[in-house]
Amino acid sequence: MRVIAFADADGLLSWTSVADAIAAGHRLPAPEIGDMLLSSDGRSLLNRAAWIPGLGIALKSVTVYPDNPRQDPPLPTVQGSVLVFDEASGAPVALVDGILVTKWKTAGDSVLGARLLARPDSRRLLICGAGALARSLVAAYREVFPGLDEIRIWNRTPEKAAQLAAEWQAEGIAVRAVTDLPAAVADSDIVSTATMAVEPFLEGAWLRPGTHVDLIGAYRPDMREADDAVLTRGELFVDSRRTTIGHIGEIEIPLRRGVIDAAAIRGDLAELVSGKVGRSGPDAITVFKNGGGAHLDLMVADLIRRTVTALG
Repeated sequence: MRVIAFADADGLLSWTSVADAIAAGHRLPAPEIGDMLLSSDGRSLLNRAAWIPGLGIALKSVTVYPDNPRQDPPLPTVQGSVLVFDEASGAPVALVDGILVTKWKTAGDSVLGARLLARPDSRRLLICGAGALARSLVAAYREVFPGLDEIRIWNRTPEKAAQLAAEWQAEGIAVRAVTDLPAAVADSDIVSTATMAVEPFLEGAWLRPGTHVDLIGAYRPDMREADDAVLTRGELFVDSRRTTIGHIGEIEIPLRRGVIDAAAIRGDLAELVSGKVGRSGPDAITVFKNGGGAHLDLMVADLIRRTVTALG
């Protein structure tokens, strides 16, 4: 069994190859998925498993310790690994760093959704949030949408947005911080949200025709980033119905309130990849909910294993 650390593979991957691997995984038979969550004193152990016929089996096991960043020295909030099994023999073939898989899976999921839904001529990207995921989103969208002229960062704490923008500016990349969220949304072709918000901050009234909305945060049942108007004005898609409906507040809360029904979800990644569904026209507002899921961890972990193995 090969043990793959973050440094072993991070520099070997590209956002295009990750998006391609996720797309290829969705052309295979539907996955079996199962989760187990244990909690104690605000800390959690999350186990997520997936089995995709023709690809393999993976078990992702991570701890979530919210107080870790305040330790001395600071520690990551989320730590863990992904164990990959060979489907034919059942043998474990790789143990992959969990932060590595999560980094590439999360932004890769979103840019694949955008590649399938956003207008190809999109020029202006707005990222809401200024954490580690926002850094990945800048890199991912720049690679997958090379025609972007401007990337803007908004954050509830403006200083953090300015700091992240300055880091990219130091590398000669046109990224700037903004403070007027409604104006920035109204002037963007793609809006990507990656925050820890519990209450909606993105309003559908701000969106202009043709915008693509990429919703990444709101991973718990009690969390939302977008208001009801975002979902009702937009053509709604998810990466997976099985990991969003009943699990994620962004979808489940408006479903329970009767704001939308299940039919409002026009498709998922499997249907988008197959071409069965998609944007209805250039003026449509498209909304993609990135829900994550162990099947995506398997697709990305398998790519990482194959990449490292091929390079020795």
